[in-house]
Amino acid sequence: MRTPAIAALGVLAALASCAPVADGGMAENAPARARQCFSISQVDNFAQGRRDQIFLGVGRNDVYELDAAGGCPDMDFAIRLALIPDGGAVGTRLCTDDWARIMVPGSASQTSVCRVRVSRKLTAEEIAALPADHRP
Repeated sequence: MRTPAIAALGVLAALASCAPVADGGMAENAPARARQCFSISQVDNFAQGRRDQIFLGVGRNDVYELDAAGGCPDMDFAIRLALIPDGGAVGTRLCTDDWARIMVPGSASQTSVCRVRVSRKLTAEEIAALPADHRP
C-alpha cells in the first residue's frame, strides 16, 4: 500500500519544481542576456575576419559577428552569399545564438556551404575598432 503514498510524493515534488521564484528562476549573479535579432533581408554587406569569423553589415549601422564551424571556404573572394537559417528557425529572422548556413558560389566548386552561429551584435566602439578589411 505504499505505492500511492510514493506516487503522491512524486506529484508534489514535480509541482513544487514548477512553483514561481522571486528571481524568475535565474541566479542573482547571472545577468539576463537579451537576444538581438535581425532580418536576413536587412543584410547589406559582409566581410571575413579570421578564417572562422564573418561580419555582417545589417541596416544602416549594425554589425553582427558570425562564428563559422570549421571556417568558410571561398569567403575571401566572395561577392555574394546566401544566409539560410537552420531547421527550427521560422521565417527569415536570425538572433544571437541561432545557427544558419552560408552558401557561397565558389571558384573551386559550384557552391561552398558552411555552418555559422550568430555570436553577437557589435557595439559602436567595436565596429570603429575593426580593421578596415574586416568591416562590412
